[in-house]
Amino acid sequence: MVKRCLLNGIYPETESALRPDVPWDLERQLAGETWPRHAHTMVGLKRLENVQQCVEQALAESVPGDLLEAGVWRGGVTILMRAILKAHGVTDRRVWVADSFAGLPPPDRERYPADWGSNLHQYPELAVSVEQVRSNFERYGLLDDQVRFLEGWFRETLPAAPIERIAVLRLDGDLYESTIETLEPLYPKLAVGGFVIVDDFGTIAAQRRAVLEFRDAHGIRDELVRIDRRGTYWRRTA
Repeated sequence: MVKRCLLNGIYPETESALRPDVPWDLERQLAGETWPRHAHTMVGLKRLENVQQCVEQALAESVPGDLLEAGVWRGGVTILMRAILKAHGVTDRRVWVADSFAGLPPPDRERYPADWGSNLHQYPELAVSVEQVRSNFERYGLLDDQVRFLEGWFRETLPAAPIERIAVLRLDGDLYESTIETLEPLYPKLAVGGFVIVDDFGTIAAQRRAVLEFRDAHGIRDELVRIDRRGTYWRRTA
């Protein structure tokens, strides 16, 4: 029910397209292929089910650590993470909500040439304030001290974030910059048995490149598993 609510799938007649050039219908929304005007997530049902699978497997196998999403938009995935912890009565793990809450940064051509040509920073629809995301958590009765917000550009917030261990790390920053600046400080904190989920690995070349180059640089050979047309994940084995 939480997943359906996050997708606004229980009252689809109230939904519409946020971008005129990205058509909306319920089937596309459930597949994570549109920008919804009202739903709290755009990732689709399969990618939400993947989050649930990874979190519940980490809990069942006692993989230590917190849950974190880098790039949260309206907060839907992190709301689901908190809902799963509550459903299982887990009180000793936190959900970290990391975002600029001001949209995406413009491409940095000198440092990250793979991002050159991206125009995602020009979409005000991607800038959702931290106050709005907090309000969305409150709508589900899930805003409490197990939810922690990291507000700012990833290069500024993530290296100093007071996180000891991570069980599930989800990347949804869309850019090479956002992806690599999440993996570099946080992957060393990922527990063995923990999961890395990459939201747009299959559709955004710059994000895919950042992931593959990071894996090559660090000798990561864990299998990449496809979720749907867009999403991919792997489990840390060593």
